[in-house]
Amino acid sequence: MLLNLSKLVLFVSFISLFLVGCSNRYNYINKSYHSNSSYATNNYSRNSNNSGKIRNSKAMHRATMRPYEVFGKKYYPTLARVSDEFRGIASWYGPKFHAKKTSNGEIYNMYAETAAHKTLPMNTMVRVKNLENGKSTVVRINDRGPFVAGRIIDLSNKAAHAIDMVKKGTARVKITVLGFNGKIATTRAEKNEVSSVSNYYIQVGVFSKIEGANITKRKFELILEKDYKVILKDGKLNDKDIKRVWISGFRSEQEAQDFKETNNLKRAMVIAE
Repeated sequence: MLLNLSKLVLFVSFISLFLVGCSNRYNYINKSYHSNSSYATNNYSRNSNNSGKIRNSKAMHRATMRPYEVFGKKYYPTLARVSDEFRGIASWYGPKFHAKKTSNGEIYNMYAETAAHKTLPMNTMVRVKNLENGKSTVVRINDRGPFVAGRIIDLSNKAAHAIDMVKKGTARVKITVLGFNGKIATTRAEKNEVSSVSNYYIQVGVFSKIEGANITKRKFELILEKDYKVILKDGKLNDKDIKRVWISGFRSEQEAQDFKETNNLKRAMVIAE
């Protein structure tokens, strides 16, 4: 028997978030993501440091994990785990953006080993390996981009030098997540950490009998994309056992809301846990 959902869900309130980043409000559209490969190697300064204070507040993470849109495409900052790997094309950005704000509110220093990524949490530490020459370096994510098809990371000038890709402008790379909050994971607990603001679900049914829950579960499993899963959650109502049917895999509240609206799930509820 389908129960009244409105009495069972957790109300997810919107939090007023401050926006940080390029020119006050994620000014991604005005940021040109073309590698400045003409920037002469002899202009590269080795008197750099990466020891400046990083922005790592919870408010900053909540703000920069919000979905955003660039050139008509929506991006959903995502969960990440230590040892996650990604492959694609790296580019780099330098003088044009030096001393300007990054998406997390820091000042971009092209002589520090940092990078821009479209969806990884800010201050994620990653190893970038140039698959064309075997050279690698470690960078901290503090910006968003690059918004060019096929490219997965935009390196600082120093990081690009470290893997010898400045003259060419781009390179095929493998990215490996090493840690979060500006630290490389060393302990077992740190290595098992998942970086996220919260986990989001859509509750699509609540049942007093397992049979009804399983029917609804199978129904959604047939239509869901591979990024999402249907799970059953145990619960109590008036001291009686119930089964909740949740869709999992949403990386943000907005992604869950978009899914709900797109699929006309009017009675479904978004839950943060």
